Amino acid sequence: MSGNIRLLADTLARAGKENRAALIAYLPAGFPTVDGGIAAIQAALYGGADVFEVGLPHSDPVLDGPVIQTADDIALRGGVRIGDVIRTVREAYRATGKPVLVMSYWNPISRYGIERFARELAEAGGAGCILPDLPVQESAAWRDRATKLGLATVFVAAPSSTGPRLREITAAGSGFVYASSLMGVTGARAADGEAAPTLVRRLREVTDLPVCVGTGISNAAQAARVARYADGVIVGTALVKAVLDAPDEAAALTAVKTLTAELAEAVRRT
Repeated sequence: MSGNIRLLADTLARAGKENRAALIAYLPAGFPTVDGGIAAIQAALYGGADVFEVGLPHSDPVLDGPVIQTADDIALRGGVRIGDVIRTVREAYRATGKPVLVMSYWNPISRYGIERFARELAEAGGAGCILPDLPVQESAAWRDRATKLGLATVFVAAPSSTGPRLREITAAGSGFVYASSLMGVTGARAADGEAAPTLVRRLREVTDLPVCVGTGISNAAQAARVARYADGVIVGTALVKAVLDAPDEAAALTAVKTLTAELAEAVRRT
C-alpha cells in the first residue's frame, strides 16, 4: 500500500482554489493517552483542520517549547511507542479521510529502521513526514524510501536560512515547505513573527511547493493574518495547551474541536 502524498497535494491545492489557506493542526501521539490522543486528533479534523501532524514524542525535544515538552513527557511516561504513533495515524486517516503526517526528530526513526518506519507509515495511510532536524545532505536514504512509498518529506525553513539553503531544502523536499515564522523553539506567542512574510516570499522565488507557516500562531486573529500570505497555517502549541488546561478528557475534546473550528473559520476569512 502506498502513502498519501497525492491526497496531501490535492488537499492543499483545493484550499488554494478556494482562495484560502489550509489549516494544519498538530498534537503529539499518546497525549494525554494513546486513545485520548486519537480522539483529540479526530476532534480537530472534524472541527475543520485540513491536514494533521501527529507528533512522535521525544525525550529531548530541543526544538519545542515548554508546552509541547510537557505533552511529550506525559506521553512518554504513559508508555507511548512508535507502534502507537502509527496506530494514531491509521485511525485518524481512516476516520476522516484527511491527510495525516508524522512530525518527528530523526533519531527515533533512524533507530526504529528507515525501511520499517516508512513502510508502516505508508501502510497506515500516512501522507509523509516532517523532519525538522534531518540535514538535507543526510536525507537521501529516507527520501528514496519515502518517494517509492508515496510519502512526502517536509523540511523546515527558518528566517535565517540563506538563499542556497532555501534552494537546497525546496529541491529535496516534497508535499510542502514548513516555514518557521520565528527563530527559536516552538510555542504560542502574543504576536506572529514579522519575518514570516519575507520568508514566504523568498521561498516562493525558489519553489512551486506550497509554503505553510508555523511556530507561534496562538489564536484566530494571528491565523487570519498568516492566511493572507501563506498557503497553510500550522497550529500546535495552542491545541496542546487546550488539552492541558481542560479538567477532563471530555472537556479537552470540546476545547480542541472549538479552537480548531475558530481557526478554520479564520483562515477562510482572507
